[in-house]
Amino acid sequence: MNKALTYIIFVAIVLGGGLAIGVNNLPGEWYQSLAKPPFNPPNWVFGPAWTVLYVLIGIAGARTWMRGHLSVGMLIWAGQMVLNFLWSPFFFGLQAPAVALAIILMLLLLILAFIGNRWQADRIAALLFVPYAAWVIFATTLNASIVYLN
Repeated sequence: MNKALTYIIFVAIVLGGGLAIGVNNLPGEWYQSLAKPPFNPPNWVFGPAWTVLYVLIGIAGARTWMRGHLSVGMLIWAGQMVLNFLWSPFFFGLQAPAVALAIILMLLLLILAFIGNRWQADRIAALLFVPYAAWVIFATTLNASIVYLN
């Protein structure tokens, strides 16, 4: 398979999965009723932020795939995708912010593990995950604040 097609497939899977999960787990009245910290951004910020992040995640995944389908880096990448896609159904769908907090903490650990794993092997893939790590640190803080306030 050529490189361009690999990138397209990875970005499409990540964006498509994120879109499907987002559409099926929209913040509703329950979320609106929660006490939130003052740094909670407006809801419209999340869609554009995740779109950019999902493209970066897809590119990093494609780069990692092309360097070794069953590598440790690829397994870490796949694991973080599973946790990423689980967060919204638990937080919004099941209305379980404490469980979602446990998921996002594990997600953050895998994101950092991916960065560490790729740092020597593929610095670009590692750097593509840095904005993702920053956003998930913010999202973890937001999730923890919501658990604390409610």
